Amino acid sequence: MKKKLNNMKKILLLSFMAAFLGHAQEDEKKIVKALKESENLTWEGNKQLSENKFVEAEVDYRKAIAKSDKNYEAPYNLGNAYYGKETYSEAFGRYKEAGETATEKADKHMAYHNMGNVFMKRKEYEKAVEAYKEALRNNPKDEETRYNLALAKEMLKKQQDEQKKDQQDQNKENQDQKENKDQNQDKKEGDEGDKGDQDQKDKQDEGDKGEEKKDENKEGEGDKKEDQKKQPEQGDKPEEQQPERRPNQLSQQQVQNLLEAMQNEEKKVQEKIDAQKVKGVKVKNEKDW
Repeated sequence: MKKKLNNMKKILLLSFMAAFLGHAQEDEKKIVKALKESENLTWEGNKQLSENKFVEAEVDYRKAIAKSDKNYEAPYNLGNAYYGKETYSEAFGRYKEAGETATEKADKHMAYHNMGNVFMKRKEYEKAVEAYKEALRNNPKDEETRYNLALAKEMLKKQQDEQKKDQQDQNKENQDQKENKDQNQDKKEGDEGDKGDQDQKDKQDEGDKGEEKKDENKEGEGDKKEDQKKQPEQGDKPEEQQPERRPNQLSQQQVQNLLEAMQNEEKKVQEKIDAQKVKGVKVKNEKDW
């Protein structure tokens, strides 16, 4: 009984292995068939591209990529087509896909070499250096890749020097702006200080003038009070002052005395005239000849 069970197990195992191998062989046939169709589409794309039919070539390459992920040439050639049209972002994507799809080192070398070329076109020299290094890891003997790597390193150094210089210039410009701002601020504060000193000086001058004017007013009031003391009292009306006497002007008393003297002289002259009228007027003889 045990012997029969063992035989049954062997039969089942063999049947399973046969089925598995059959499916594997069938899958393998499908993979081979898909790869063959992809390669044919790639060939069609190459033909279209050689005839400058970019759109038709792009369609064939995309169909080839969709048919099989084992076809390295389809994404690589499509990358070349994009590179020729200067569509560098699309070209990089296809080169990267080709590098990941390729199983042979020679194919990987070509994909990474062209990725380096894309980075050079985009002036991304640091990435270009890394792409060329990866290409040389897969084919250390390629002189063109080695030359491109040296060129990428030189361009990277030049770019870094320019960036460093630009940064230094920017720092200097920022420093100059800061110094100018500080100088303007100091000048503004100095001008405000000078203005404050001038205002203080003007106020001091005005104060001195005010003091001088006040002293003059005090002196004037002192002289006025002194004159009031010298004048005689005028009863209950002190606000009515005697008019000022001009130089060489006679006083009221002098005028009164002068009038009285003139009246006396006039009276004497009148008396003499009256006396002569009484005595008679002296007659003067006049000649008739």
